[in-house]
Amino acid sequence: MFELTIIVDFEAAHFIQDYPGKCSRLHGHNWKVEVAVSGSKLNELGMLIDFHDLKAEVKQVIETLDHRYLNEIEPFNVCNPTAENIAKYIYEQLVNRPAFVDVAVRVLSVKVWESAHSAVTYSEVAR
Repeated sequence: MFELTIIVDFEAAHFIQDYPGKCSRLHGHNWKVEVAVSGSKLNELGMLIDFHDLKAEVKQVIETLDHRYLNEIEPFNVCNPTAENIAKYIYEQLVNRPAFVDVAVRVLSVKVWESAHSAVTYSEVAR
């Protein structure tokens, strides 16, 4: 089994409704997103998936969040745009992309870094 990981960044603002502290006020982050995929079958070039192609898939999802006020966009207009909810959202968007539906490469996890010292990982696979 092979596991590949790529990292992309985006910038966005948010606030956490009903939070009992500073995060209840509008603020921004330079988010870092790590996406891990896995599979066992390599292509004719000896790759599971080209890093470039994987980054392109992830960037298409991230583009919907980049330089945005997250509380104004779905689904974060009805649920708090916490790192946990953002990681789950990115994961769910990726697994439904054609590159990962009925193919040998599957999304394992999405890790969202809110700061250099704070991250959350979302996966639907027990690790």
